[in-house]
Amino acid sequence: MPQEIKDIDLYRKVVKNRDSAALRQLYRKYEKLIYSFTYKMTGEQEIAEEVIQEVFLKLWKEHAPYDSSKGKFSSWLLTLTRNTCLDALRRQKKHESVEYLEHDSLHAQVHNETPADILEWKEKGNAIRDCIRTLKEDQQRIVHLFYFKGLTQQSISKNTDTPLGTIKGRIRLALKHLHSCLKGKGGQME
Repeated sequence: MPQEIKDIDLYRKVVKNRDSAALRQLYRKYEKLIYSFTYKMTGEQEIAEEVIQEVFLKLWKEHAPYDSSKGKFSSWLLTLTRNTCLDALRRQKKHESVEYLEHDSLHAQVHNETPADILEWKEKGNAIRDCIRTLKEDQQRIVHLFYFKGLTQQSISKNTDTPLGTIKGRIRLALKHLHSCLKGKGGQME
């Protein structure tokens, strides 16, 4: 059985060799995650689809280079997605912050998803929610504000009257805990 190519290797092929096949592999691996994440932030299919295109265009153009010493590729890609989504919302002048709306996965499904795909994403969503519930209350609140309401670390610091370094530390610890928790549940978010 051939070993699966790691995300970082695919990324390097994309930026160094302009390898469109490597970009397609990354796209196939992450398109549903990015769509789901963006749809949850915006509630709009059209914006979610635009964000997917924009994220992979940024990846192709090396708009925001990935640094492996700062974390996992998937975390960087979701941060890039989050920022791209917020930019799209600002362009649409919809909201200053986006309220996370909990939808049944069936509402966010792409038309060509199979029942197995829907079940897989629903299970992953449940695992993520379960893991978020295991965080300390202050970490849960900051994760919610940062990832689901779209607030910046600076605005969270200002609104909660908490030092910026503390906010950054809580997000970092929360992500580390979530990664361990998801790994324990069989999550494969590299």
